[in-house]
Amino acid sequence: MNFRQGSARRATREHAAHLGDFNVRPRMLAIAGLAIPVGAAAALAAYGLLKLIGLITNLVFYQRISTEMVAPGAQHHPWWLVLIAPILGGLIIGFMARYGSEKIRGHGMPEAIEAILTGGSRVAPRVAILKPVSSAISIGSGGPFGAEGPIIMTGGAIGSILAQLLKLTADERKALLVAGAAGGMAATFNAPLASILLAVELLLFEWRPRSFVPVATAVVIATMCRWLLLGNSPVFAVPTSATTPGALADGLALIPGVTGGLLAIAATALVYLAEDGFGRLPVHWMWWPAIGGVIIGVGGLIEPRALGVGYDVIDQLLTGRGTVSLIIGILVVKTLIWSISLGSGTSGGVLAPVFMIGAALGAAEGGLLPHVTAGLWAMCGLAAVVGGVMRSPLTGIVFTCELTHAWNDLMPLVVASVSAYAVSVLLLKRSVLTEKIARRRLHLTREYTTDPLETFFAYEVMHTDPVVLAADDPIEEALPRTRFATLYPVLDPSEQLVGVTTRNRLASCADGNVGAAAVPALAVVHPDDTLREVANKLATADVTYAPVVDRGRPTRLLGVIAFEQLLHARRRDLHEEHHRERVLTLRDQRPTSRRRPPRFRHTAPERTANSATSNT
Repeated sequence: MNFRQGSARRATREHAAHLGDFNVRPRMLAIAGLAIPVGAAAALAAYGLLKLIGLITNLVFYQRISTEMVAPGAQHHPWWLVLIAPILGGLIIGFMARYGSEKIRGHGMPEAIEAILTGGSRVAPRVAILKPVSSAISIGSGGPFGAEGPIIMTGGAIGSILAQLLKLTADERKALLVAGAAGGMAATFNAPLASILLAVELLLFEWRPRSFVPVATAVVIATMCRWLLLGNSPVFAVPTSATTPGALADGLALIPGVTGGLLAIAATALVYLAEDGFGRLPVHWMWWPAIGGVIIGVGGLIEPRALGVGYDVIDQLLTGRGTVSLIIGILVVKTLIWSISLGSGTSGGVLAPVFMIGAALGAAEGGLLPHVTAGLWAMCGLAAVVGGVMRSPLTGIVFTCELTHAWNDLMPLVVASVSAYAVSVLLLKRSVLTEKIARRRLHLTREYTTDPLETFFAYEVMHTDPVVLAADDPIEEALPRTRFATLYPVLDPSEQLVGVTTRNRLASCADGNVGAAAVPALAVVHPDDTLREVANKLATADVTYAPVVDRGRPTRLLGVIAFEQLLHARRRDLHEEHHRERVLTLRDQRPTSRRRPPRFRHTAPERTANSATSNT
C-alpha cells in the first residue's frame, strides 16, 4: 500500500466522526418556529375557502345567503340553472386568469411543484388571493373539483410570502411553502399524517430534518386550529368493527387495487387528451373554462350528484349507502366531466373527485365481492385510485384511514393502494401531476435513493502518488514535468504544502523558482470527506482538481483528487444496479458438519484507489 494512502486510511478512521446520519443545523429550529404562524394561517385559509365555497354554492343554486357546505345536486333545480351556472363560472375564471394571474389555472399541485423546481419557491402574493377565490367560484358554480388543490397553492403562497419577506435561502423558502401547503391540507381533511406524507411524496423532493420538522410543525398547528374551527370528527364516519378483515379480504383487495390502477391510467390519459383537444381550438385559452363549463352542465343534467365537491356522495359510498344508479352515474359522469373540465385549465383540485371516483369503483365491485364490513371495498377503491392517480401509495393508505378512522381495515388498504401504484408506474410514465410539468419542458424524477457519492471517501479514489513540485526548483526544470496534469502541489524542503500551481502559471513566470508561481488552493479536500463533500467543494470553487491534506495537519499532502474520480461512485452504483450474479448455489446447502464456507464471487469493482484511478 502506498504510504500516503495508508496515512489517509488511518486519518479517516480517526476523523470520520465529523460525519453523521443527517446534516442538521440549529437554524432548523428557527424555520420550524416560522412554520407555526404559517400553519395557523393555512388553517384559517382552508376554513375561509370552505366557507366561501358554501356561500357561492348557496347563492348560485339555492338563492340564499349561507356558508354551510351543501351539494349542488342535493335538490332539484331548473335545467337552465344547472346548464348555465358552470358556464358563467368558467367565464369568470377565464377573465381572472387572463387579467389577474395565469397561475390560478389548473389544480394547484403542479403549480406548487413548478414554483419549487424553477421559481426558487417564490409565489406571487396575488396568487394567495386569486387562487382560492377562483376555485370557490369554480366549485360553487357546480365544478366537479375539490378544495385541496387550491388550498395547497394558497397555503404554499402564505408560507412563500412570509419567507420572501425575510432573508432566507431557497431551500428554507421551500420548507415554509410546503409547510403552508401541508397545513392547509391537514386543516381541510383533518388528516395530519397523510398531509405530511403527501408533502414528502410529492412536494419536498427530499427526506431531511431541515424540511421535515418545519412541515410537521405546521401540520400540527393547522390540525389543532381545525379542531377549534370544525371539530375533530372524521370527515367520513364509517361504521367500524373491532375485528380486522381476514386473509381472504386481504387477497381480494387486489381486485379493486388492479382495477383502480387501470382507472387511474384512464382518467389521467383522459385529462391530457382533453387538454390537447382544447389546445387545438381556434379560440384564446381564456374561453376554455367556459367551454368546459358546458360539459359540466350537460353532465349535471344527467347526474346532478356529480356536481360540486361531493363530500355527501363520498360519505354515502363509504358507508355502504350508495345506490346502483349513484355508483354508475359517478363512475361514468363524474369521471368524464372532471377529466374534460380539468383539461380546460379551470381552477379546482383533484383529490376529492379522485376520492369519489375511487369509492364508486370499490362500491361497484363490492356488489360482487364477499361482504366484510359496510364500505370496505369502497375504501379499498378510494385508496387504490389515489395511489394510482397521485403515485403516492402511502398517502392513499393513510388518507383513507384518517378520513374514516377505520384503522382496522389497514391491511386491505395496503394491498389495494400498493397494487394500484404498481400497475400505474408499470404502464404509465407520468402521473396527472408530473405530466403537466413535463409539458412545460421540465423533468421531475420521484425516485429517491441514497446518493452514491455519500458512500465513498476521498481517500478511496484519490491519486496517492501525484506529481509534486519543489518550491525551490527552477521553473525551467519543472516545466517538462507538467505535461499531463492541470494542478500540481508545491512543497517546501520539509515537504510541507505551500500552495498549488498549473502549467500555465509556470509558463507565465519564465524566471525564478516554482514557489514564486504557487498560490493557495481554491479548494482543499480531506481524506475523510465523502465524495459528495468533494463535489460540493469543487463546484463552489469552480475547479476540477484539489489537493487532499490531513485534517489535523493542513500542510501535510496526502494526494490529489480530480472531478473524474467522482465517477467511480457512479460506476459502482450502476454495477450494483445492472450486474447479475449467483452468490449461493444449491451445492453450498450441505449439512452443517460437512458444509464449507460459501464461495462468494467478487466481480464488483473493489473499493481501492487503484481500481478507481486506473481509468482516470
